[in-house]
Amino acid sequence: MRAPLSWIRDFTPAEASVDQLVAALNQLGLEVEAVEEPGRDVRGVVAARVLEVVAHPDADRLTLVDVDYGSGQTRVVCGAHNVNAGDVVPLAPAGAQIPDMRLERRKIRGVESDGMLCSPRELGLGDAHEGILHLDETVAPGTDVREVLGLDDVVFELDLTPNRPDAMCIVGVARELAAHFGWPLDVPTPRAPADPEVTSDITVVIEAPDRCPRYLARVARVAMGASPPWMAQRLVKAGMRPISNVVDVTNYVMLERNQPLHAFDLERLDGRGIIVRRADTGERITTLDGVERELTDDELLICDARRAPQAIAGIMGGGTSEVSDATTEILLEAAYFQPMGIARSSKRLKLRSESSARFERGIDPNGVAEHAERAMELLADVAGARVSPEVVDEYPGPVEPRRIRIRTSKVNGVLGTGLTDGEILEALRPLGIEVEGSGDGITARPPTFRPDLEREIDLVEEVARRIGFSAIGRTVARPEEQVGGLTPSQRDRRTVADVLVGAGLSETVTVPLVSPVDLERAGAPLDRLVEAANPLRAEESVLRTRVLPGLLRAVARNHARGLADVGLFELGRVFLAPRKKELLPDEPYHLAVAIAGTVRRSPVEPDRAVDGHDPVDVLQQLLDGLEIADGRVEPAEYAGFQPGRGAAVVVDGVQVGAVGEVDGGVLTALELVPPVVALELDLDRLLAST
Repeated sequence: MRAPLSWIRDFTPAEASVDQLVAALNQLGLEVEAVEEPGRDVRGVVAARVLEVVAHPDADRLTLVDVDYGSGQTRVVCGAHNVNAGDVVPLAPAGAQIPDMRLERRKIRGVESDGMLCSPRELGLGDAHEGILHLDETVAPGTDVREVLGLDDVVFELDLTPNRPDAMCIVGVARELAAHFGWPLDVPTPRAPADPEVTSDITVVIEAPDRCPRYLARVARVAMGASPPWMAQRLVKAGMRPISNVVDVTNYVMLERNQPLHAFDLERLDGRGIIVRRADTGERITTLDGVERELTDDELLICDARRAPQAIAGIMGGGTSEVSDATTEILLEAAYFQPMGIARSSKRLKLRSESSARFERGIDPNGVAEHAERAMELLADVAGARVSPEVVDEYPGPVEPRRIRIRTSKVNGVLGTGLTDGEILEALRPLGIEVEGSGDGITARPPTFRPDLEREIDLVEEVARRIGFSAIGRTVARPEEQVGGLTPSQRDRRTVADVLVGAGLSETVTVPLVSPVDLERAGAPLDRLVEAANPLRAEESVLRTRVLPGLLRAVARNHARGLADVGLFELGRVFLAPRKKELLPDEPYHLAVAIAGTVRRSPVEPDRAVDGHDPVDVLQQLLDGLEIADGRVEPAEYAGFQPGRGAAVVVDGVQVGAVGEVDGGVLTALELVPPVVALELDLDRLLAST
């Protein structure tokens, strides 16, 4: 995120040096990746009023522009054609400095040019270079362009963690700095002028309230055009390209208040209304980037009153109702969408936007109306908006702030500090957290713009951020009881490993990326494969759904190096792609055993080749070690095992795996000599029976 210092100062004084601000932001967890000074390389560039534009005598595409720069007049040769008499433009005369260039007086096609007129790109204000930048006509000739354009600004490039959506806006950064330095924070309550002659007569219907808890719509009549320079400059500094006054206002409010907005051309909405619904599987929409996208029933759509899709909710608008130069009336959308739904859709569609990045992390559901009011206030200022006083706000289940108990003893116990109740309360209040009580009975109510504050330990971290980690002294922990230790499942897995080592097997760890062919050949499930986006080896392109195929590869490698008699086991996770409407894959623990070659028993008894009884014997030792009484094998046919020589492993009436001789086709593909016997168990299911 890019945060211009001049914008931050709209809400708090920020009266500190750049180094102090950087140190504070880093301490607060808003890591500063870079500090930019847009006007550092701009010197001597001034505002100039165009007096006359005449054709170049020896070049069809060039013009001669006479300008008044306050202390005199001069002539420059210009290649742009958007300059007319009366315009106020940036002049870089001979001797001036712009990024990567120092201007000199020189002849161009036989005519001497005293410097140049500047486009936005030449001043470091973006990529636009087709035309000369126009300044406000009220700017006096000779005024330093750094002052006019705010080029003496400082921009902080912040690397924010995913749990801090509140800091993805200028107000959020200002709030953090104000709390840290003890500065006042002033976020004015917006007041948009309402025009009673503008009626909205719009409707909003939410058919998927679980995915869209709140949807607000407002109507305004606007005059489309370019944004004023001050707004365009701020957007450019914040990393966004100015488009038009209406679109720029929606982006401005998103950057300032962390509220994504969308403006629909109301005349292009069939039925003058909005329906929020789930998409039908196979339904299509062409988004603003010109791409036609096929949807599933997990996507949320913003539709017109005739149910025609107009936008993918929270991600990107559609092309059919976007605003244009011909737009005269808009419907402004301000909404709160369920974060995980936006995250799933954005990931599946491979479509991320500034809006989706904010919605999937969580915005403030209770700030929607105020932020829409801020947009209307700006629209009245920059687009001459006549705002309807009517607001359609569907919010059937208002979100209440959480109530979290925080104990002074817990804060001091975790941080190793001796903070008083008052110090803890004063650390939290400037962040907008309502706190009351004392001792171990303090109750905190975090604001709804802080969805990351869910538990007591989250508030302890906030206290640590506020007092400063450097202020927390070093202490040696002296616990009265044992700290740490293994969980029951970890202890059980260690028992399993101990039993198998005791049975004469060697533990191995194989790479979880395997070949789909190996999985298919071994009878592993293929319906929920997780594919690697950029595998190191093309033949190992999926995550395993069974451990045994990789373990058999390990047996084959040993065999190829002359070690034919091996007994291996592996404990590890398998990976099954997410089911519908789930975000993460299932990752259960599995156990696999593979034994090959000869069982050496001489001189007690003759040596023999391994057979199906050997893995069953290992299984029995495992059941005994885990003290599982109701475990047995039942004849069954399994893909990957020899027909008639495989069995199901059943514990407490639940099938937990399979055991038997490996199928000859699998062995042939791996160049192994039969027999090879194996066992694979769903360890989580097995241990659930202990």
